[in-house]
Amino acid sequence: MSTLVVDTAADPRDEGFGLYVHWPFCVSKCPYCDFNSHVVDHIDQLAWHDAYLRELSHFAAQTPNRPLTSIFFGGGTPSLMDPATTAAVIEAAKAHWKPASDLEITLEANPGTVDADRFSAFKEAGVNRLSMGVQSLNENDLRFLGRKHSVSEAQKAWRAAAKVFPRVSFDLIYARPGQSADAWRGELETALKEVRDNNISHLSLYQLTMEDGTAMAADYALKKFTLPSEDAASDMFEITNELCKAAGFPAYEISNHAHAGQECRHNMVYWRGGDYVGVGPGAHGRMTLNDGARAVRQIKAPALWLKRVSAENHGTQEIEPLDHKSRAEEMIMMGLRLTEGIHAARFERLTGLPIKSLLNEGKFAQLEAQGFITFTQNRLRATAAGRLALNEVLRQLLAD
Repeated sequence: MSTLVVDTAADPRDEGFGLYVHWPFCVSKCPYCDFNSHVVDHIDQLAWHDAYLRELSHFAAQTPNRPLTSIFFGGGTPSLMDPATTAAVIEAAKAHWKPASDLEITLEANPGTVDADRFSAFKEAGVNRLSMGVQSLNENDLRFLGRKHSVSEAQKAWRAAAKVFPRVSFDLIYARPGQSADAWRGELETALKEVRDNNISHLSLYQLTMEDGTAMAADYALKKFTLPSEDAASDMFEITNELCKAAGFPAYEISNHAHAGQECRHNMVYWRGGDYVGVGPGAHGRMTLNDGARAVRQIKAPALWLKRVSAENHGTQEIEPLDHKSRAEEMIMMGLRLTEGIHAARFERLTGLPIKSLLNEGKFAQLEAQGFITFTQNRLRATAAGRLALNEVLRQLLAD
């Protein structure tokens, strides 16, 4: 049986502290999306500007003097936000906390909702990283996914973005209905050529999944379409890792690939177990305060959130204390998504528990022997095969 040897030396890399800002509005609702997004006829931009600053101030008072490493505007479609609001949130965050010299500020955008002029406005607001929801380079599949842009519009958008922002990422979804492994290989090769030609440094490549409560999941249950088999989807995952690694975009997380040093720092806060504040409807946060760690969730409904913030300066729906075991299990579930795995010393510093105390030793030995996990250089890692089967690996590893 393998023995876990833990080095308690400090990890030189900090897990970071981030701010997530949720913009809940979209031009249309994509059928696969289970995020808190809404389509409305009118947005009172001034009301949202004021509400974000109020809630931001509320949470900043609870987390004073933290070094801020990232800000992420997610949604929804945050590129629909008034750039003046984006700028105000960024400036307020910098004033409330201690901004890192290389503070990463990401904004999500859809190719159909922004143009070059708006890109420039967001850059002037302080955004230095754009994440674009392309999703497919096939016209028919774009329609199936409910996307409003065409392939050529997406191409123009990411080329324009690459001229404005120092860092650009875009998303694609694979294992779509009727898609073969060869078709995905060709599509990804095309994407990687565009990435190289336009100095884009990051790709997010996700397998299509049926999320409960979505229109697509309902259609799938009614057998209106079929998905590629598990074996075919696994082949596409392996193709993704093979092509991206060869192109200089190795996987640093199950679905994310980047040049060295171009990883999404904000998402690394999540995966490494760092603290983050979440503002906006439905936003989630994780904060470690004097009385321990807590998970915080904001009211989801935009109108109700606005009303609560106006009355109380925050729209918190729920605060859940996290005991050491809950915090530790969450860190394992998130950290094993990363190629770098989980650093044992950081884990113990953040959770108060040695990582080996959470693991089923018998299952650990079996999973290690089967090539699904490793424990070397004081890191617990899932191998490529382990990340492909991560849900099952976690089920066994955390079994009582």
